[in-house]
Amino acid sequence: MQHRSKIIKTLLTASSDALKRAIAPYSGFHVGAALLTDDGLVFTGCNIENPSLMMSICAEKVAIVKALSEGQKKIKAIMIQSADGNYCPPCGSCRQLIHEFAPEAEIYLASKKGIKKYSIKELLPDAFTKE
Repeated sequence: MQHRSKIIKTLLTASSDALKRAIAPYSGFHVGAALLTDDGLVFTGCNIENPSLMMSICAEKVAIVKALSEGQKKIKAIMIQSADGNYCPPCGSCRQLIHEFAPEAEIYLASKKGIKKYSIKELLPDAFTKE
């Protein structure tokens, strides 16, 4: 198992790279995300906007879908950061997706002030479930 500081550094670098690929011509709000699977693989995502805002997709959602589409089912950690340097917590839709596909993942939010760590239970205490 990788040491936590190495995980954070790896995900911070990968999410910074993903941030540079964000497509946000309407809001100008660029977001990058990176996740680490239990197999040690890193998947990245950036937000991609569309004039029909409901068609836009969040960075963390891109990363999760990429990992899932490659057969990765166990997500260990997720890092999210925005270009404006403030904390960028996942939206409600992404929180639900994290709850469904990465319920045990450590969720890191990076900003100019530092890094905060959350669990999905903290961010979405009353998630929709099969039950």
